[in-house]
Amino acid sequence: MYNKRLAIILSLLLVFTAIFTLPIGKEPAHAEGEQLYVNAEILYLREGPGLSYPILETLKDGTAVTSLGKDGDWHKVRVGNQEGFVASWLVESAKKSSAATNQKTVVARVNTLNLRAEPSLSAAVLTKISSGTESTFLQQKGDWIQIQFDGMTGWVFGDYVTIKEATVLQDLSSDANEDSEVKNIQSAENDPNTFTINVNAVNIRKKPDLTAKKLKLATKNEQFTVVSRDHNWVQIEYEEGKKGWIYSFYGTFTKQKKTTKKQKETTSTNENVTIIYNGTNLREQPTTSSNVVARVDAGTTYKIIETEGEWYKIALNDDNTAYVADWVVTNDQGTEKAISANKEKRKKGTLKGLTLVVDAGHGGNDRGTTGVRNTDEKDITILTAELLRSKLQAAGANVIMTRESDVYVDLRKRVAVSHQSNADAFISIHYDALEDSSVHGFTTYYTNSYQQELAEYINAGIAEKISLKDRGARFGNYLVLRENRQPSVLLELGYLSNPTEERTITTDYFREQATLGIYQGLLDYFDDQLEK
Repeated sequence: MYNKRLAIILSLLLVFTAIFTLPIGKEPAHAEGEQLYVNAEILYLREGPGLSYPILETLKDGTAVTSLGKDGDWHKVRVGNQEGFVASWLVESAKKSSAATNQKTVVARVNTLNLRAEPSLSAAVLTKISSGTESTFLQQKGDWIQIQFDGMTGWVFGDYVTIKEATVLQDLSSDANEDSEVKNIQSAENDPNTFTINVNAVNIRKKPDLTAKKLKLATKNEQFTVVSRDHNWVQIEYEEGKKGWIYSFYGTFTKQKKTTKKQKETTSTNENVTIIYNGTNLREQPTTSSNVVARVDAGTTYKIIETEGEWYKIALNDDNTAYVADWVVTNDQGTEKAISANKEKRKKGTLKGLTLVVDAGHGGNDRGTTGVRNTDEKDITILTAELLRSKLQAAGANVIMTRESDVYVDLRKRVAVSHQSNADAFISIHYDALEDSSVHGFTTYYTNSYQQELAEYINAGIAEKISLKDRGARFGNYLVLRENRQPSVLLELGYLSNPTEERTITTDYFREQATLGIYQGLLDYFDDQLEK
């Protein structure tokens, strides 16, 4: 009896202690964490603290979330009834004031941007604005933005500009531009002559066949001179006078140029670059794995000291230097006009004189979707892209690949390849997935109106060659299309989430037929352009 009374007394004491130790004036439900706000145009809510986790939801700028804790550079948060993780550098503790959000400027991302009298493509053009030029934001109406520029008030199309906030938040810990949670970007130049091994070890073989005799073992970071290529194989010189074959997906192609120090530093100091994206990183060294020294917004201009591959070394205001990638800036060198002037005249029935960019979706630490039979999307997009390249080159096209091995390439870098080559067409290859495993078929996507005709031709070409359900040419809001000034499409060549379809689309026969359909669609599209 005594023990029972003692237990009751102890229980009451614990209850009173819990009540009186609660924070005064706060609800217990709010004690889990502070209120945070999204500080980016879009922010992905992910299942886990990293880029490889699936996206649960897309959050818009200013959305309130409740912090439940932190895991490295990621916040665990609650949004409504859903919990997930967000990048810590894309949220802030205080919501932006309305006064601050109204102070905006607009930066042109394209040359000869039309400033129109009304928000319509049929309206009169008041003047043309150069890439990198900054103007005052007045209001937005649908896809159009009203600006004040050089004493004139007019409208520009929103897809061709970057809106820059007057108040800039700097955070040097990570990358923070839209759709670019960037990790280890590696790129392949056109017509490369050096092959670098990306895996721990790979066999050099006597013939371009996995059953051929092994000649030697190549290890990670070894570099070899490229002798020739045969579809997905590359012939290299592994010792003086000795040649062998390596499967090309185990390395990266690069173009080695022998330049002296004097040649390297001859870039004119009269040239400048202008940032065209908000949240652009300036780095210590010309690589995305280097430390970030500053984050700057669109419209900022810097003097070029020298060029190093795909990077500019620039002078900062405090007499220090930094590096910026060439795909996030514009300069006054006019390379696109020079490329355009050198294009050959094309004849009907061929692709001669055309520059086509083939984009194998995903790669590296970005696996894409994974099928029910464990097929990684990144592995079959590169196989499809390689097969398509061989067909397009045989028809006379100059084909540029955004990646030629299992490496990660940033989305904006892929678009920059399209712009810098002044591509006649950009084809991004993907495979789809949904939670509903019954969904099946292929889809061709476009975003901008000038991409729709190309999408319809390519979709028709594929439909004639494969037996999958034709889901048609549709609008899709994808960065590689939305930001692309060239005719562009994104192909979803079937659903890996459908077991039956996965078996079909992972075969050599399917890839052969699908790429034949893409080729035919491109040929029909460009033949039709000659008649216009």
